[in-house]
Amino acid sequence: MKLLIASIPEVSVDERKEALLRASNLALARGVTTVVDVGRYFPGASVELSWEDLSDVYRWADSTRQMKIRVCLFFPIETWSRLKGLIRESGRKLSDWIFLGGVKAFSDGSLGSNSALFHEVAIHAIGDRANHLILDLYESVISANGVRDRRLRIEHAQHLAAASAKRFGRLGVIASVQPDHLLDDADSAAKKLGIERANRGSYLFKTLLSQNAELSFGSDWPVAEINPLKSIKTAMFRKPPGWEMPWIASECVTLNEALKAYTISAARACFLENEVGSLSPGKLADFVILSANSLDAFAMDMSVHIEATYVGGVKSYP
Repeated sequence: MKLLIASIPEVSVDERKEALLRASNLALARGVTTVVDVGRYFPGASVELSWEDLSDVYRWADSTRQMKIRVCLFFPIETWSRLKGLIRESGRKLSDWIFLGGVKAFSDGSLGSNSALFHEVAIHAIGDRANHLILDLYESVISANGVRDRRLRIEHAQHLAAASAKRFGRLGVIASVQPDHLLDDADSAAKKLGIERANRGSYLFKTLLSQNAELSFGSDWPVAEINPLKSIKTAMFRKPPGWEMPWIASECVTLNEALKAYTISAARACFLENEVGSLSPGKLADFVILSANSLDAFAMDMSVHIEATYVGGVKSYP
């Protein structure tokens, strides 16, 4: 990782500003009106990168009225005290466009700060052991500090041990998952995990819901494509390229379950359910118009596309 980081070229502030505008246009074309972002940070990089993106790019776009989509920002867990101070000073809502979410960590990183943090924690965990360890950590935080509305998250939650799904529900941990990753993993999971283990614990969307866990869908872009309409179909049908049958058919979700995971549950995962996530009195009017005439038509027609995207009641695409 250190060799890789040393080879990454510097990106100027102007290039980052232009990238935000291009990415926002792509998001709008795909019907996305709110995203979660940790900026340029990744393990091994400077924790200052996320904060520089806030000050140099997002605040610039906001002050010059060039924000096109809403963003909920997460920051490296090492900087939790700085985020805590900013939230105390400004609240979670910096503007109608920029919201402060919480901190992001990786399951093999330093987690010692979690029990002291009063704001949302999102930890990356893919394997069954990593998810088990993070659930242990979250349970210890709840046991030590009491039950409250923390909305602790595990990012990805792709492969789970037998009892983990029930623990998500019991502990109130949000499973922040990305359906399209299963398209890439289906062929390799059997080789790496064995068919029985892969089929028993991979992408347990329906099982998580049955255990009263909150399921929040996203894309993980640019690792996977930013395309909610496609991801909804992936979660419903679970058919990787070249497959005739679903991968673990029992874990297919309904259209309503997928829509909820991509809208109000995704908003709840960011403490934004009072602003976005549904068309309700008092909320921001963020919505899309589809080429389909009904939900049934959308569910069965793979050619359905975004005809228009509205942000705050204003047509933003095309």
